Amino acid sequence: MLLSSRRANAALVLLGVSTFSFVTIEVLPIGLLTVIAGDLDRSRSQVGLLVTGYAVVVVLASLPLARLTQRLPRRQVLGGTLGVLAVATGLSAAAPTYEVLFGGRLVIALSQALFWSIAPPIATSLFPPEQRGRVVARLAIGTALAPIIGIPLGTWLGEQAGWRAPFVLMAVLGAVACTGIVMLLPRTEVQDSPSRRGSTPDVRRYAVLLVAAAVGVTGFLTFNTYVTPFLLDITGFRSGALGPMLLASGVGGFVGTLLAGRVLDRHPWAAVFVPLALITVALLGLYGLGQLKVATVALIAVLGMAFSALAVAVQSRTLQVAPGSTDIASAGISSAFNVGIAAGAFVGGALIDHTSVRIVALVGGLLTFVAAAVMLSEPLLTRRRAVVAVRCRENY
Repeated sequence: MLLSSRRANAALVLLGVSTFSFVTIEVLPIGLLTVIAGDLDRSRSQVGLLVTGYAVVVVLASLPLARLTQRLPRRQVLGGTLGVLAVATGLSAAAPTYEVLFGGRLVIALSQALFWSIAPPIATSLFPPEQRGRVVARLAIGTALAPIIGIPLGTWLGEQAGWRAPFVLMAVLGAVACTGIVMLLPRTEVQDSPSRRGSTPDVRRYAVLLVAAAVGVTGFLTFNTYVTPFLLDITGFRSGALGPMLLASGVGGFVGTLLAGRVLDRHPWAAVFVPLALITVALLGLYGLGQLKVATVALIAVLGMAFSALAVAVQSRTLQVAPGSTDIASAGISSAFNVGIAAGAFVGGALIDHTSVRIVALVGGLLTFVAAAVMLSEPLLTRRRAVVAVRCRENY
């Protein structure tokens, strides 16, 4: 599936635009939480369910859709996925009620469920195998730019022109990405491409990665789904400052993506563990220092940096340790991430309905601490497995 260098790079850019679109659309209700709640006459926790329901669909649909489309041409599958994204986002923008908006987002979630299963293997298949880590990092730039450009711009635009305007903009961007991908990807799919298999398959490492990702994302989203009310109610920022605050998180995320790209191939385990540790420190710091504006800005930036680095590292690690098809392994990781997104939004919503919104930072930090501890166990499990294998050979 190797293309000319220029065409491969152009396709990778459009795949990056696609990741930018999906990430922006998925989390856009977080920045527009109060705006959507006021317009559709719903509570903050109900608007938070727009994120939870979205994530649940991704969890349930990722593996079935990956298996169903595994042998279909990648160009048609990816093009169709992005086409659904564009149409469903446009319909969401026109939704007259909360229920219609909720339904439109569930359709978008179906397209995302398949997208995250196939996009990383497709991206790496466009380049030589030795460039796999760098390609994953370049693909993730779109993900990192979403908090810098997509979410702050969407938040600002939603506050100025209504929450529907940013949805219209993202529908147009999705249509552009769909058209470009269909034009650039080759018609022929190589079924036994090295990109379709893990480079160092290991079922135990993959299982640890799944658990650490699910728990870590739960912790992060327990706080981040409700970052807007935290900044308004605890830190004391005005609504006009929300865009710049989310921008601080986004800039940190972009830096985290670039830093992760430098170490993915050399230190794949540490590239996952260190961001989990940083997220824990940042969330516990926000719980203790969330009333101080300067400290909050710094910690929000660290949080964005660490989570973006984590997302890149987990995806790269998946393509290394995938015990079978990388499509199926990527679908599993996508499900794990969205289990975390759904669980985090649910836990955070329950907390703010019954306690102060400040508590979401504490609970989130405790959960990411558990995730870091799970990841810390991976070398021990691997070493134990190696010792058992040696003893079995000696006894034999």
